[in-house]
Amino acid sequence: MHVSQSERTDIEVYARAVAPQHLISAFRPFGRLHPTNNQESPVTDIETTIAENIQKSLGEIPHPVLPKGSNIYGSTKIFPDYKAEDGESYFTLVHGIAHESSVSFVAVLQATRALRKGFESAIYFYGPGALNCLATRGFPTTGDNGFPGEQNINDALATFIAEGGTVFACRFGLALHGGREEDLIEGVVPAHPLDVQDAIIHYSRKGAIINSTYMV
Repeated sequence: MHVSQSERTDIEVYARAVAPQHLISAFRPFGRLHPTNNQESPVTDIETTIAENIQKSLGEIPHPVLPKGSNIYGSTKIFPDYKAEDGESYFTLVHGIAHESSVSFVAVLQATRALRKGFESAIYFYGPGALNCLATRGFPTTGDNGFPGEQNINDALATFIAEGGTVFACRFGLALHGGREEDLIEGVVPAHPLDVQDAIIHYSRKGAIINSTYMV
């Protein structure tokens, strides 16, 4: 069967655009499906060019230009360093997963700072936030740092509790994600699902500062 040049071109265009691989193979007797007139440079030449471009890019703007310890930010604190007045409370709500962002960790640090300012400070972990309270974190064994900072949340909570802070963990939040109550960090208080709302009401009536953090 004779196939004209125009027919061959049509077959090649169709095969490359829409045909399954087994049909592309079937069309090969009519000629090569890929043009041979555009020769690519050997890989070694491309790698050489890339390496040269890397060196060129590195030299365009020298960096870093400042040594470690350079002061590039001002240090003026705008607001007073407030301390707690008699009976003041600071209540933190956390709905965030450890290590998925800095939300949970920063919330613990803020609650700890409030505690050290003299506030009655409590943290309530609910929803996926309850997973922050598990003592089973770690790899290859619990308590190990599988990567630098893996135990940041655990260590910060242990410090907060040791200094007199109160930590609540929602039982329903644990159950949603398979966390076991027996695996909670020492000193964490398991709480009933309905306690989330009533805890907010309680601390609101006490006039507490409420810091609600949420991650989706």
